[in-house]
Parts: sequence; structure tokens; C-alpha cells
Amino acid sequence: MTTAVSNKYQSIMAFDFGTKRIGIAMGQRVTESANGIGCINARDGIPNWEQLDQLVKEWQPDAFVVGLPINMDGTPSEMSRRANKFSNRLNARYGKPNFTIDERLSTFAAKEEAKSQGHKGHYKSDPVDALAAQFILESWFNEHPLDATP
Repeated sequence: MTTAVSNKYQSIMAFDFGTKRIGIAMGQRVTESANGIGCINARDGIPNWEQLDQLVKEWQPDAFVVGLPINMDGTPSEMSRRANKFSNRLNARYGKPNFTIDERLSTFAAKEEAKSQGHKGHYKSDPVDALAAQFILESWFNEHPLDATP
């Protein structure tokens, strides 16, 4: 299902929320392309705000997308509650619109993709969180295409 979102949001920063690391991707709606740009550290889900401030300043996103880790049966999880809280904090801190999206299996998909590219499975030393954030943003683009009507 697609939902209309204002065309004024062109540059989007997406997050794969985690309690120790938060993967980040940037993308452009006009090209519907996204790329992982890295991870920031988190302590019990609280991001290193200095790291995030620097990335937001550098990339200047118009809006944020946060993946919600919903249970396979469609019910909210404790992690989805925490991801929602993170999303709300982003809005309060930066004053930019924020959106959420079901991110079930994004980390699994990122691990499979990384494995196909030769990743050795050492996810602590070589995390795939930024790739998961990229997949989250690509899914969001699919659900929220640009409105082509003049």
C-alpha cells in the first residue's frame, strides 16, 4: 500500500534502531536510491547525540525514517516502542518530520546480502546496520513514491 507524503521531503535520513548501534542511511526520493552511511554508537538505545548531530549537520536531511522492529505476528515489540521513542526524540531535537515503517526482517536481509558479498559473519566488528537502514529507506520509498501530478 502506498501513502502520499509531501514532495517537499526529498533528502531522507533513515535509521535501523538498536540498543548498542544505530545504522544510518541517506537517500533521495527523486532517484529512490539509498546508501548506508555508517553507524553511531548507542548506550541502551540512547544514541551518541554528538555523532548524530554531526551527521545531521553534514547531510542536511529534510526528514527522518525510523524502522520499527514489529513482531512477526504484526504486534508491537518492546524494541518497536523504543524505536518510536527514538523517532520522537529526533523530531524534538531537530524539528524535522519523522516517519516510521515496519522493518521486519531488514537485519536478516542485510546479513544475507552481506554474506553474498563475502561478509565473514563477524557482525560486532563489521556491522551491517547501515545496510539494514538502507533497506528500510528503500522500503519507505516504495511505500511513499513522489507524487508525479503537477
